[in-house]
Order: sequence, then C-alpha cells, then structure tokens
Amino acid sequence: MTTPTVTVSDKAASRIANLTAAEGPQMMFRIAVNGGGCSGYQYDFTFDDTRTGDDILIEKDGARVLVDQVSLELLGGSIVDFVDGLMGSHFEIRNPNAKSSCGCGTSFSV
Repeated sequence: MTTPTVTVSDKAASRIANLTAAEGPQMMFRIAVNGGGCSGYQYDFTFDDTRTGDDILIEKDGARVLVDQVSLELLGGSIVDFVDGLMGSHFEIRNPNAKSSCGCGTSFSV
C-alpha cells in the first residue's frame, strides 16, 4: 500500500525555509487539519521543534515540513504552495480530497 504524500512547491519551500530559519535552527513547519472552520475542516500552520512518532517529515530545499498521520489522510495528494498576490501573501493548499471549500480557502469539506 502506498502512503499518500504531500508535495511542497519551490516557492513554498523557499518561504518555509526562510520562516523557520528566523525561528531557530531546530524549527520545522507543521501543517495539520483540525475540525472547524466554515466548511468542516480547517488548515493549521504552526512552527514546531519536535517530531512525534506519527509525523512524516517532508524535506525540500532547506524546508522541513511535518504532517501527522491523521492530517495526512485528509491531505494526501495535496500541493502546498505560497502565493504572492495583490491581496496579500499566503500559503495555499490544493487538496484533491476537498469536495468544497470556503471563500477564504482555509477550510474545506470532504
């Protein structure tokens, strides 16, 4: 059985590497899915200096991203990107498992 993966774009990796470096040498970027938001689930982005037993570690161009197994079930096949736009900058997750999402793009349903 193949473990679902999450892909980090070049722009997201660069931004994550810069952010975590500013926080300290052991810092990693954690992506999680929590219940809530206007569509049922919401993405949560935090810094973490500890990898737990059920985390997968995604490394790309100096960026270290943690995703726990429960979140991975909802994020499998997703692409994490960083968008610089006229309305501001933000991380964006293109999630093939999401059946719908809210207008702000931070919550979704499956």
